[in-house]
Amino acid sequence: MTNTDHLTRRTTLTLIGGGLALVALGVRLSGNNAVEAEPAPAERSPARPDQPADWHDLSEADWRARLDEEAFAVLREEATEPAFSSALNKVTATGTYLCAGCSLPLFSSETKFDSGTGWPSFYAPLADAVNTRRDFKLIFPRTEYHCSRCGGHQGHVFNDGPEPTGKRYCNNGVALRFEPARQAG
Repeated sequence: MTNTDHLTRRTTLTLIGGGLALVALGVRLSGNNAVEAEPAPAERSPARPDQPADWHDLSEADWRARLDEEAFAVLREEATEPAFSSALNKVTATGTYLCAGCSLPLFSSETKFDSGTGWPSFYAPLADAVNTRRDFKLIFPRTEYHCSRCGGHQGHVFNDGPEPTGKRYCNNGVALRFEPARQAG
């Protein structure tokens, strides 16, 4: 082994070890990776009679029967849809964005903005609509958010959004359903 090979190997091992140490430190600092707040029973009450009383009790088979394959992958397995694939990116109408899993209202159209990222983005969720937790899937920590009623994965929140919050809730379009505002009259 040459001196250069030894240095390259040593540098590689140092970088790997440092990365693992950062991940371990991040996990220790973040504490429990579970969803932060368990919704109160009243928050989990069904919106319609055909919806379950406790969304957390649905089995994988129940969810597969309720959702198409892509929505199941995002909402239940925390996948990410391809950027610019959602028709919701172009929706500018007034209304409410609901969880595609349980129909809980998550965002008002008033908080939607074009982030240029390829996913529907909002600067604030509705009150008590989402729960957050730390995500280390890409090594560095991110804040992931889920529907507070059914626990369905929605996306990640970043600190590069517009005022008044400075937040960008970057949502998978397949995890949402848009309900236009009703017209008076």
